[in-house]
Amino acid sequence: MKTLSLKLEEEIFNEAEEITGKLKLARNRYINEAVNIYNRVNKRRLLKKQLSKEAKLTAKDSMDVLHEFEQLMDEN
Repeated sequence: MKTLSLKLEEEIFNEAEEITGKLKLARNRYINEAVNIYNRVNKRRLLKKQLSKEAKLTAKDSMDVLHEFEQLMDEN
């Protein structure tokens, strides 16, 4: 494990303390789980952005291929 110094806004800290107390969960475990969830959310956002970018790049080529197939079908 890595050691991390963290500064939280007082309101966020107090809310986290209240929740960890009710869940009987160590503050460290709670923050680890929160960061893990946040990492997964952001990985999905980045993947969505990348897929959207790649889809835009291939859209014209896909339409060109579709038109070629349609021409082949029309010839038969």
